[in-house]
Amino acid sequence: MSASATRAGRRMKSEEAAESDAGSGEGELQAPSATRYSPEEEAALLSDSHAEKAAANELFKSAEYSQAISTYDRALAFVPNYLEYEIAVLKANIAACHLKLSDWKAAIDEATKSLEALDRLEAPPSSTTATTTDGAKTKDDPRTSDVANNDDNGCIELADDEEDEGQALEKIARDDRRKDDIRRIRAKALMRRARARSEQGGWANLQGALEDYQTLSSLPSSSSLLPPSDAKIVDAALRTLPPRINAAKEREMAEMMGKLKELGNGILKPFGLSTDSFKFEKDEKTGGYSMGMNN
Repeated sequence: MSASATRAGRRMKSEEAAESDAGSGEGELQAPSATRYSPEEEAALLSDSHAEKAAANELFKSAEYSQAISTYDRALAFVPNYLEYEIAVLKANIAACHLKLSDWKAAIDEATKSLEALDRLEAPPSSTTATTTDGAKTKDDPRTSDVANNDDNGCIELADDEEDEGQALEKIARDDRRKDDIRRIRAKALMRRARARSEQGGWANLQGALEDYQTLSSLPSSSSLLPPSDAKIVDAALRTLPPRINAAKEREMAEMMGKLKELGNGILKPFGLSTDSFKFEKDEKTGGYSMGMNN
C-alpha cells in the first residue's frame, strides 16, 4: 500500500473514531469534533489531495467525466474534515462533472454541499434585489442590507511595533485573498446549482434556481466573480424563470387536485356520492376554496 493511501486510510479512521467518541455521551447527542492534524501531517494530506485533484482536472479536460468524479472523490478522501474551503472546491468540481453528464440531481446535491461548506467559513451574501414570480423586482430593507454588508467596512487596529505591524498587514492581505477565493467558489457553485435546478425542472427546483440567480445578480458588477457570459445567463434566467415557475405551479396544483379528487371519490363511493356532488369556489382575494353541495 502506498504512503498516500495509508495517510488517507488513517485520516478516515481517526475521524470516524472522533465521531464515535462524540456520540458516546449518555443522555444527549453531541456534534462530532474534527480531528486536528499536525502542520506536517496536514501538509502531506493536502499534497496527496492536490495530486489527485490535478489528475481529475486533466480527466475533466479530456471529457472523461465519470473518471474525474472518482478521482475528485479520492482527492476528498485526503482532506481533513475541518478544511471547509478545500472540500468546497472539490465538491464544486464534482458538481461540474455531473452537469456535463446531465445528472441534474447529483449536480444539485454536490453544489449544495459546496455552498454549505463555504457558509461555515463565511456567511452567505443577502440578495438586495428579488424577482417575484410575475417578474417584478423588489428590494430588501436597506437597513438590513447595510448590516449584512458591513463586515468589510470596519477599522482594523494595527500594533505599534513595526515587525508586528508588518505581520498584521500580511495577515489582513491573506484574509482578503481567502475571502476573494471563497466568494469566487461560491459564485461558481451557485451558477452550477442554478443551472441544474433549472434543467431538473419542477416548481420547487425552478423556484430554487430563481433564488440562486437572484443571489448571483446581487454580486457587485465591478467584481470579477461573475464573468460577462455568466452575467448574461443570470439576466436571461431572471426574465424567463418567473413564467416557468407559474406554469409549473399551476401544473403541480392541478395534478394534486386530481389525486385528491380520485381519493375523495374512493371515500364517497359507498355513500352513492362523488366529488362531482360538490362544488368548489375559489376566493380570489385569499386564494382559498369553499365547498358546497351541487343542487
